[in-house]
Amino acid sequence: MKKTKTHIRILSALIIIGISGFIGLNLKQPETSKELTFSGFDTLVWSDEFNSDGPIDPDKWFMQTQLPESGNGSWWGGLLQHYTDKQDNAFVKDGYLNLVAKKEPYEDQGVLKQYTSARLNSKYAFTYGRVEVRAKMPEGYGTWPAIWMLNTNIDEDGAYWDNEGYGTTVWPYCGEIDIVEHWGKNQDVVSSALHNGSSYGDQTKNVGEQKIIGASSEFHVYSFVWTEDKMTFSVDGKQHLEYSPSEKNKNTWPYDDKYYFLMNIALEPNLDPDFVGSSMLVDYIRVYK
Repeated sequence: MKKTKTHIRILSALIIIGISGFIGLNLKQPETSKELTFSGFDTLVWSDEFNSDGPIDPDKWFMQTQLPESGNGSWWGGLLQHYTDKQDNAFVKDGYLNLVAKKEPYEDQGVLKQYTSARLNSKYAFTYGRVEVRAKMPEGYGTWPAIWMLNTNIDEDGAYWDNEGYGTTVWPYCGEIDIVEHWGKNQDVVSSALHNGSSYGDQTKNVGEQKIIGASSEFHVYSFVWTEDKMTFSVDGKQHLEYSPSEKNKNTWPYDDKYYFLMNIALEPNLDPDFVGSSMLVDYIRVYK
């Protein structure tokens, strides 16, 4: 009798499940992970796919070259390179942006240096959204590539938005967003950071990093999601930093303004003396709202 009752219970359960399939009881599939992760930022509003061989698109990018007045003939930190506006330091080929750092004597602004590179400013700026950049880092001890963002209000002579008359606020109070940085002296470790009035320079505390496979030999997707409440940073879908200060003020959260992209390769004073050249390749950069 006990066995018979068990069979009846199983049969009844199967019948109920079958009926629920017809009347649609609680069978809705969950939202996709993309929708959950990216908070609805799925409309592409700006991008560069780097599909046309030749110089970079002048409608999208500005090549920043002016040395800082307070840098004693160098970029801060005694960096070795001149940033130039030469096409052989920044060009598009075979579907990729090539940012090239290389050894070559080059004199500019009355200063002779032995290395050149490129520093791009985007002519596009925005507030809140999702960013994806598919890129491959350069290699070499002492190389320091970065894909990052600055507030359009930064007071920095020679920067695109300052030239356009937007510069009112000095760094770090303007705010900086480092989507990805990679140091050749710490190969395959990539990091993200937030600089602002409460965290900057040697006292930067809003930092996250992760080790990846082949930062300089393989392409990886670097993602940044920015809302009114927080920022998250990830590589190939794996998150390594979330920033959401409990108190948002002008020092902790200058991130309610328009920010623009920068891409560059800096060369540190400890550069490998045998360094000849290396490139950062960028497949695409995309902004979703």
